[in-house]
Amino acid sequence: MIEIMDKRQRAEQFRLRLIRALSDSGLSQSALARAVGVDRSTISQLLTDTGARLPNAHVVGACAGALGVSADWLLSLSDRPENATDLVAASLSMTRAPRALVDERIFGWHQEAQGYKIRHVPAALPDMLKTRSLLEWEYAPHLGRTADQAIGASDDRLTWMRQSASDYEIAMPIYELDSFAHAVGYYDGLPLDIRLEQLEQFERLCTQLYPRLRVYLFDAKRLYSAPLTVFGPLLSVFYAGSQYLAFRDKERVETFTNHFDNLVREADITARQLPDHLRALRNAISR
Repeated sequence: MIEIMDKRQRAEQFRLRLIRALSDSGLSQSALARAVGVDRSTISQLLTDTGARLPNAHVVGACAGALGVSADWLLSLSDRPENATDLVAASLSMTRAPRALVDERIFGWHQEAQGYKIRHVPAALPDMLKTRSLLEWEYAPHLGRTADQAIGASDDRLTWMRQSASDYEIAMPIYELDSFAHAVGYYDGLPLDIRLEQLEQFERLCTQLYPRLRVYLFDAKRLYSAPLTVFGPLLSVFYAGSQYLAFRDKERVETFTNHFDNLVREADITARQLPDHLRALRNAISR
């Protein structure tokens, strides 16, 4: 919260912040004067005048632009010296999303958020719970000769995630598991033995790792979510196919956290009910 101050205090703060910004920038007073379009004596006066007068808006804005800070910060209307462009760049980033398992960027985010609750809406079944057979069926056609190496390298990372100090909450639509169990849609052609093995592992891990791992199923007819992961209070990441879109500003992280928590509140099948649902699916397709 910005402190309310009188005109003299604000002028003094402007002078101190201008001195700091000029020093950090490495510019000389003459260089700043040329960038602002004023005489050097004007800059010198701004840096030494202890009166209550502030320069006009043009000079403040031009100084801010030349020094790479925000005008609001120079005027003590903000505690953040970064300009708007820098703030956006710091809070929003796009990262390439390769067709792979746990790539370096994703694994780094998990490590950064270790100890925090991680909320996850997967694009399909969650990779961290998949059997090797399913991973090979899913990824080998795209990774070619490197598939075995890539899956092997990811095994350690998936194991680390399952054993990390973070709590994991996963929310996914009911139809995803049903489509998997019956080999329709994305899972068309998936052999029965792989499906049975995967459902058994899913049930085993969800039972063994509960309550540190909690998986909820929601009805996509009532609720919708794009694939996303919220890494505690640190960042939220959307999966857009070829790119990850990552937000680090507090307001957006809170917004997407609330969105995820609503999926959990409205879930038709809770984490406690999931093992029974998985057994019922396995029984239905093994007859």
